[in-house]
Amino acid sequence: MKYNFDTVIERKNTCSIKYDPVSRGKPEDVLPLWVADMDFSAPSCVQEALALRARHGIFGYSEPGASYWAAVRGWFKDRFNWETKNEWLCITPGVVNALFAAVYAFSNPGDGIVIQQPVYYPFSSAVLKTGRSLLVNELSLCGGQYVIDFADFEEKIKRAKIFILCSPHNPVGRVWNRDELLRMGEICLRYGVIVIADEIHQDIVYPSHKHLVFASLDERFSDITVTCTSPSKTFNLAGLAHANIFISDEKLRASFRREYELCGLSQPNIMGLVSCEAAYTGGAQWLDELTEYLGGNMALLDNFLRTDIPKIRLIKPEGTYLAWLDFRELGFTSAELDSAVTNKAKLWLNDGPMFGRGGSGFQRMNVACPRSVLQNALERLKKAGY
Repeated sequence: MKYNFDTVIERKNTCSIKYDPVSRGKPEDVLPLWVADMDFSAPSCVQEALALRARHGIFGYSEPGASYWAAVRGWFKDRFNWETKNEWLCITPGVVNALFAAVYAFSNPGDGIVIQQPVYYPFSSAVLKTGRSLLVNELSLCGGQYVIDFADFEEKIKRAKIFILCSPHNPVGRVWNRDELLRMGEICLRYGVIVIADEIHQDIVYPSHKHLVFASLDERFSDITVTCTSPSKTFNLAGLAHANIFISDEKLRASFRREYELCGLSQPNIMGLVSCEAAYTGGAQWLDELTEYLGGNMALLDNFLRTDIPKIRLIKPEGTYLAWLDFRELGFTSAELDSAVTNKAKLWLNDGPMFGRGGSGFQRMNVACPRSVLQNALERLKKAGY
């Protein structure tokens, strides 16, 4: 491999929320494997592009140029065979920001919005904090894999204005296949429901699986979809606050932009533009090697649990660097489990119930770290006596 992902980089005292446990009520000696950012340096092409722009010394209002548009179009064409157009693109500070704007743009207070829990917790926040009605199509764990209850999905969609799709799914790690996506899309079309597709984890998918852009599967799907993407998870750029939101339908795009303008935001962050263009132009090999390394981390986690802590089970992910761990055999309540993981194993993970229905008895672990750090975490779990 050309790139070294084994180097441990000190992140304390760098304004990292991941490494500031005391401010969030955690013991100082916990090992943080919670929030979804990586402990790896961004690719050298990104670092060099940012350094060059910093040396220029002027950071005025900025707009994307032709090279930016070409880099974004090229990435989605090369990686996903998705032909995009410049006019579809709305640049925002992040996917969560765009999610809230889309909820405001396409629904009214009291309208139903469907999400598939357990799922990324800002989804429910975007529904409840805006006064909409939360409709949960709970995913079912069958034979070690989460599946969709389509009968329930359709019943919920009948009462909804919006469906928020998580693809690949955070935290359960599913990479939805073509049949699943087509079936969801046809149901949404049948009832006139708009789809907000959070595809931020699209680039990290393991062998034998393939991410399919929902809007690319059918022109009719594209007409009802807001596709939310960002280089942030892929290249560890979350702090640069930059996302690419694709909306092909002119009316939907106009509604979204009107709502977005009410946030008082206009030009994007220049460093976000620079980092995205650099990553999409020169970061492909880094990403391919990263995905291979993350696959090795997942294999280490799975094998260690099977051999040394069989009462804790990994729900084997098809994509993302997030591991959904099943602790239910230990018999803890949710509060007891979170306390045991934090105070006995000295690990800082995400407590399952924060992801909604079906999260009780689970914890989410971020394995995007050097292998020695993951090994340390597993030894802590083993030492805790589980």
